[in-house]
Amino acid sequence: MEFRSYREFWPYYVLQHAKLATRLWHAVGTTSVFVLLLGAGFTGKWWLLLLIPVIAYGLAWFSHFFIEGNKPATFGHPFWSLLGDFHMYFLTISGKMNGEVKRVKKLYGHK
Repeated sequence: MEFRSYREFWPYYVLQHAKLATRLWHAVGTTSVFVLLLGAGFTGKWWLLLLIPVIAYGLAWFSHFFIEGNKPATFGHPFWSLLGDFHMYFLTISGKMNGEVKRVKKLYGHK
């Protein structure tokens, strides 16, 4: 699937994360990014940065394979998926992501 812009990509990304459990696993993974960045910065243990992709992608991919039942968007669209993850993260922690999922599903005729 090809997208010309992030704006076109976003609804696809939302639908790939339709289940709450998938979004929550992503949020845990993204939170771990911030924790590890802070931990490395405050302790000087820069090797902690090596854990970021392992933990963040590991949790996200787990949720796609075992909860959502689809292939991670990262495989086909790595840059936009990274942007989408942070977009989704901030909507999730602000309590707005469930509404966004409903909006996109309605817009694209998904139940």
